[in-house]
Amino acid sequence: MSRLRFLILSLPALAVALTGLSLPAQAPALQRRQWTVDGVIREALVHVPANAREKPSPLVFGFHGHGGSMANAARSYRIHALWPEAAVVYPQGLNTPGQLTDPEGKKPGWQHSIGELGDRDLKFFDVMLATMKTELKVDTRRVYSTGHSNGGGFTYMLWAARGEVFAAMAPSASAAGRVRGLLKPKPVLHIAGENDELVKYSWQQAMIASLLALNQCGESRPWELDDRISIHPSKVGCPVLTAIHPGTHKYPAEAPEVIVKFFKSHPAEPARENEGR
Repeated sequence: MSRLRFLILSLPALAVALTGLSLPAQAPALQRRQWTVDGVIREALVHVPANAREKPSPLVFGFHGHGGSMANAARSYRIHALWPEAAVVYPQGLNTPGQLTDPEGKKPGWQHSIGELGDRDLKFFDVMLATMKTELKVDTRRVYSTGHSNGGGFTYMLWAARGEVFAAMAPSASAAGRVRGLLKPKPVLHIAGENDELVKYSWQQAMIASLLALNQCGESRPWELDDRISIHPSKVGCPVLTAIHPGTHKYPAEAPEVIVKFFKSHPAEPARENEGR
């Protein structure tokens, strides 16, 4: 695997006012949306492209890590700023017991496996996706998910539970051992830090090895769109890309640009257009 020399960016916690989120002037505006799921109010920050109701638009979900927020995700991932033509949803998690920290569940996060916590977050995803498809002209061949840490784990869980929805996935700093055996081949970009003190690099190496086997991948080579990234070509058309950096568990500042480039280059095969849940 090649070593991607990401810069590591540590961002302070951000607060979201009821009127919205303050982002750099060049970033498109975000809407604060709410849904009621099983009697609980859920919310997300949403970017809607100007012509998304008339022109098919990609759709990206970005899930924050444990203890994070939709504001952190919007600020860190910047998908809406880098790819303004895509509809982007940054959901807010609920207080959740963590697997590695916060066992009492005093901080927000996401369910770790299918069926856990009454599938509250999987139901939330289904509601958000249905809303986006109803309100916008979503290009169903270009639906994606990304997330860091617990958000990356939830991205893997969505792959296991709703894999037919997505064209490609881009988890960061996650291992997702609980759902590993439920995955079906799909293009994936996995981002990992060699000195991750929380989600150990050895765990992530094992996850990557399982992805290579799942997607029937061969030897790696530099990715033609970014030679800092390794691509493992796949016999079934589902390459595994790896972005390995020398940092810790912190989200790399250069990750969003690589993720957007990866998503843009991986729409689903045309045959998937007629697939449904």
